[in-house]
Amino acid sequence: MPKYEGGVPDAVRATASVDGTGEEITVGKVASGTFFDHGRVHLVTTSSLAKLRSVYPAGDFDPRRFRPNLVVDTGDLPAFAEDGWQGRRLRVGEALFRVLVPTPRCVVPTLGHDELKADPGIMRAIAREHRIPVFDLGRLACLGVYLDVLEPGTVRLGDTLTRQDES
Repeated sequence: MPKYEGGVPDAVRATASVDGTGEEITVGKVASGTFFDHGRVHLVTTSSLAKLRSVYPAGDFDPRRFRPNLVVDTGDLPAFAEDGWQGRRLRVGEALFRVLVPTPRCVVPTLGHDELKADPGIMRAIAREHRIPVFDLGRLACLGVYLDVLEPGTVRLGDTLTRQDES
């Protein structure tokens, strides 16, 4: 369990126990029979990654750390603009998605991935810069948003993302 605030919901922190190593541990659940945390697709934006790089330049905010399905080049949009897309529909290539909720981050981005070195500072930077309310879980360290698939379709590198208001 991370020692910084926002790494896990406060309710989970309150129920954590100490294991034989002296570390606090907790157990969580995902949707039964799946490996999805909440949404079927995960999106991160370049402006949010750039903001995190600016506040923690020693960290490698390679998108692969966060295991997104989509990395969207948001140009000069402000960091974390995707938080305001909740409930919106996004057309990317042939696919249509609905933005569900900001993505609470777990310890996985701090671990080594291929040539990316382990770096616990990654999550500390996110927790310092972007803790926001998620459901009734309190303020959590978030990066990106989860999406649900409304219309499946092919998405290709370079496809344009179009936000659509609800009709």
